[in-house]
Amino acid sequence: MKVVIFAGGFGTRLSEETTIRPKPMVEIGGKPILWHIMKMYSHYGFNEFVILGGYKVEYIRDYFLNYRGHCSDYTIDLGSGVVEWLDSNSEDWKITVLDTGGDAMTGGRLKRARHLLSDDTFCLTYGDGLSDVDITALVNEHQASKNWCTLTAVVQPGRYGALHVNENNHVVSGFREKGPTDGGLINGGFFVCEPEVFELIDDDQTVWENTPMKRMVELGKLGYFHHDGYWQSMDSLRDKMVLEAAWSEDPRWKVWRD
Repeated sequence: MKVVIFAGGFGTRLSEETTIRPKPMVEIGGKPILWHIMKMYSHYGFNEFVILGGYKVEYIRDYFLNYRGHCSDYTIDLGSGVVEWLDSNSEDWKITVLDTGGDAMTGGRLKRARHLLSDDTFCLTYGDGLSDVDITALVNEHQASKNWCTLTAVVQPGRYGALHVNENNHVVSGFREKGPTDGGLINGGFFVCEPEVFELIDDDQTVWENTPMKRMVELGKLGYFHHDGYWQSMDSLRDKMVLEAAWSEDPRWKVWRD
């Protein structure tokens, strides 16, 4: 099963970092947050990734093109160009970096990857959020539900729009604005999707979180997986500092072993 990652936005609320790199390449503990997300999925056996780039996509391309050289010792013959790898600390990942354009919205970016996803179930997430969600349990619940999409519902106070959910059948029944003291569930990303979702995306300007999800709500095809563990997005410099502090003390999203 492939993992699709949104990585094409401008990240304007983190402009201190994103003037020189796309937000998914902002580092936490010396590694891009995108790397942390991929390590988490890899821990659960998901090693094939489709990265939906856009803004400064060349930064992502260069990172993975040179990844093995950054992680391994080697001897290079500059005359012949032959490289002898003395060790190999690289990941067992297959990565497609797709330029989905500078101005496309999230839904439009996803639809541009349709040809890479065949007619199979796939995972989907944002390139700026970390969690210790159990991906295997999430996928299993999605497959048992017969929904077109299952999102991960998390608790996060503050600025996010909350979900109306039916706890009896784990179906999302609507969305609402969320107040500053509201402790309700929000969409934390970490989706599992069926190919039917592509039919709900109109064009490049479709926002994945709006029309497609609302259409699935109307059809009763949007489910949720309740995760009450760690979840943190990186929307601002303050969020980056929170994640950096967590990495140095107790990175709860680090489910993998070094």
